[in-house]
Amino acid sequence: MAIVHKTRTQLVVEAIREKILSGDIKAGEPLRQAALAEELNVSRIPIREALLQLEAEGLVNFEPHKGATATLLSAAQVDEVFELRALLEAELLKYSIPHLTDADLTEAEDIIEQMESVVEEPANSSGELNYRFHNILYSKADRPQTAELADALIKNSLRYVRMHLMLAGGKNTAQCEHKELLQLCRDKDSTAACKFLKAHILGAKDDIKNLLLKLESEQ
Repeated sequence: MAIVHKTRTQLVVEAIREKILSGDIKAGEPLRQAALAEELNVSRIPIREALLQLEAEGLVNFEPHKGATATLLSAAQVDEVFELRALLEAELLKYSIPHLTDADLTEAEDIIEQMESVVEEPANSSGELNYRFHNILYSKADRPQTAELADALIKNSLRYVRMHLMLAGGKNTAQCEHKELLQLCRDKDSTAACKFLKAHILGAKDDIKNLLLKLESEQ
């Protein structure tokens, strides 16, 4: 396995991301660049770069006259986002399965293997690999408007997916479920695959919601 060399900014991103997802940094709490730089023993440059990356991930807001703050991770929002995902992604999978090629399925299997080898940065790398895995399975649906809506929801939920992988024990569960979903796609069993996909997405929703409610009760 190749050694991954991380930049100072990447290390800062991971440190701040974990603080936000774990509730160590509360929603709405200002992210003071000078204080973070001192705490993490870096200059303000990687702090600024890290906050911009975390803004792209939906974990940080830049507000006028207030600077950077941690965004609200809402248990109420999780229900709507993941339930819509389950409906739209099952539709995409239904139309895609008959047209998936052996090459598509092999690529999806390769991504599962990559996910199993990612141990140092589960919240980020596994989240991106998870995104790629699902996209391959939906890639032959030829439903561009449904795909656009689903993709927006998936990207909106990435911060919750990272929380699931990092804090709610989702990584091992997801891997087993990905393998089962892939086998159903190989078998061209569209009905069973779509039913399983919905359960996979809604199961993650329940794990994340329970964790968020726990964190909210501790605030």
